[in-house]
Amino acid sequence: MDADALQRSWDRVTTYGDQVALYFYSHIFVSHPEVRSMFPLSMANQRDKFVSALGRIVSHADQLDKDAAFLQHLGRDHRKYAVVAAHYNAVGASLCATLKHFLGSEWDEDLAAHWTAAYQVVARIMVEAAEMSSESSPDWWDADVLSAERRTMDLTLLRVRPRRAFQFLPGQSVSMEIPQRPRQWRYFSPANAPRADGSIDLHVQQIDGGQVSPAVVRSLKAGDTVRLGAPIGERLTRRVGDTTDLLMVAGGTGLAPLLAVLEQIDHEWQRSGTGPLVNLLHGVRMPWHLYDRPRLRELAQNRSWFDYIEVVSDDSSYPGTRGKVGRVAARQLLHGRTAMVCGGPQMVAHTLEQLATAGLRPDQIKYEHFYYAAAGEHTAGPASPGQETTSDEHQPPARLSALSDAGFDPGRDVPAPDAGPGRGHGLWVPRSAG
Repeated sequence: MDADALQRSWDRVTTYGDQVALYFYSHIFVSHPEVRSMFPLSMANQRDKFVSALGRIVSHADQLDKDAAFLQHLGRDHRKYAVVAAHYNAVGASLCATLKHFLGSEWDEDLAAHWTAAYQVVARIMVEAAEMSSESSPDWWDADVLSAERRTMDLTLLRVRPRRAFQFLPGQSVSMEIPQRPRQWRYFSPANAPRADGSIDLHVQQIDGGQVSPAVVRSLKAGDTVRLGAPIGERLTRRVGDTTDLLMVAGGTGLAPLLAVLEQIDHEWQRSGTGPLVNLLHGVRMPWHLYDRPRLRELAQNRSWFDYIEVVSDDSSYPGTRGKVGRVAARQLLHGRTAMVCGGPQMVAHTLEQLATAGLRPDQIKYEHFYYAAAGEHTAGPASPGQETTSDEHQPPARLSALSDAGFDPGRDVPAPDAGPGRGHGLWVPRSAG
């Protein structure tokens, strides 16, 4: 396949903006009406995501050897939408029809062959991963809502319990569909390490204008049944027994996955009496957003290896530490530590910049990239599991969730520090992200 031809032609098509997505969906719904039920009823906020991500992925097919794991995850994740191999053929046909429509005479046999070959590579990786995972795990897990505690005006702490064994690592995220918003999946991070009873805590922040988060915060209740997708993400996980000292930097509900890792460390410390030193900074705009303050303060009093710092940015009367959490983090003891960062895209980018300026190398900083489809319920954008953005309301983080406006490779790019609210663009076949 000709990578340059793929990229040039895709760049040409993107100049038509929203017309591309409208044509694509019109084509696939007319030619394959059976797939319409896989999409949300309202597509006003998300119709462009699928086409943007699909075109970007396929046009970069020469780089897929670097991101095969990402595509494999997408293939496995799409099982929860009841996607089968035949749906990939439908998507490929509509993609080519869309390209032909907008490229006109530029769409010749050679270019069609390049796009077909590239798409087949993508589809093959995803289908094979889905088929392999179906042998060992379900398409989704039904889970009972055990409790829904309204911790602040706009934040609810959920406790759910899957009805069958559900294995995850502290620091990973899971997608969730609620009965009030069918076919609209969002990513959240468990705020606890795995428990004997299988229960999972999720922190959900409401965003004005969101489609899902208000329903979770206001309407989801004990006794409801939700669906969970397979856990994803490795960048915020920690090897069992690792004694590397940690600097944890959280923004808003980006606290959740770090709490899970913190609990993992505490369990190890209680068993062995040893463990790493941990310094956790929780950055929020206003003091009342410090929703887990009592538990963290108590832990800091009872664990000599743990320090907890609250950072408030927008309340000049706050008597404690004020400012941006990334700047405060850069003033901490960094030598010999690994930083774990989770929050909205602006917070993450600013913190990475500050830590790098303070001397931390890239390999000493861990942060998750949920810039793909369902990373949506994130703190201030797709990088912070727990809250969705207003722009696509899921929205990845997600932080998922892997292609973003920032660049092709989700494993290496984050938005610039001055970037606006992030939008997750995911390869949803044949639907768009929730």
